[in-house]
Amino acid sequence: MILVLVETDAQGATLVSREALTFARETAARLGDQPVHAAVVAPLEESMATLVMKQLGEQGVAVVHTADDERLTTYAAAAHAAAVVDAVRAEQARMLVAAGTPRGNEVLAHVATRLEVAMAANVVAVDSVEPLVVTRQVLGGSALEEMRLDDAVAVLSVAGHACDPEPAEVPTAPERLGYTPSVTDQDLVARVARTEVTVVDDTAALTGARVVVGAGRGAGGPDGFKDLLELTELLGGALGVSRVVTSLGWRPHHEQVGQTGSRIAPDLYVPCGISGAIQHWAGCQSAKTILAINTDRDAPMVTKAHYAVIGDLHEIVPAINEELRRRK
Repeated sequence: MILVLVETDAQGATLVSREALTFARETAARLGDQPVHAAVVAPLEESMATLVMKQLGEQGVAVVHTADDERLTTYAAAAHAAAVVDAVRAEQARMLVAAGTPRGNEVLAHVATRLEVAMAANVVAVDSVEPLVVTRQVLGGSALEEMRLDDAVAVLSVAGHACDPEPAEVPTAPERLGYTPSVTDQDLVARVARTEVTVVDDTAALTGARVVVGAGRGAGGPDGFKDLLELTELLGGALGVSRVVTSLGWRPHHEQVGQTGSRIAPDLYVPCGISGAIQHWAGCQSAKTILAINTDRDAPMVTKAHYAVIGDLHEIVPAINEELRRRK
């Protein structure tokens, strides 16, 4: 059996968790049609639970394990890990999978320590199942590494957009099994005490976006983003920026793409006025298609892009916007 840790938000199971479920289902088929179970640790209101169960059924999940402990309502990595370990042991899971988010990686690291097994973070492919060998992103995504998992339980997180969240050919009506996890007071020492929203953080929107418009020093200043933001809206995407843009204070840090920002893997990335330093490339190289707009035809981003337009973004982007508006 493969157990998948599922994260939720206001829309139910998160996009990256549904990607992890698809990844697990494809791996389960290669292992001889192993069943896929899901673990939802944070307690859910009944209406949200109904939505999540429907979404998990669309992903072909056989059983959903829900931890019944109100102390898990607020995030505590050790406590969530304790709940996941209970589910792994109770079902004798062969593999534990989660999305490669900050929370997914943190919880799985705790789980691997408790189970005394290795953990493979940010996996993008399963190369073989006997033995189990995976390929994962390392060095901020700038390199790939093969890793063999020989432990009784294989613990791994799936890199964002390593696969598309495809529904199962045959949907299921998953059984819901509630259980009381063995969470101790010690597990709750480090936990989220409260959340204060001061700045709208669209990091999740950026990492999950299918289209990202990038902006670099070529924007020219804090007032140079009007056309870029319009392009983002017309394409239904998210804005991502280079490190120099956030360092200069032109845009907030949560929009930064790169080794010290967010890693993205959209269907389309349109970097405008971005030279393409290795730190930025580490965050965007998983994009399926890159269309670069730059005045320098020899810029690293241009040479690595699938397509490029050579010219001033302040002339090219308004022209694209005009054409998009005309077609709409």
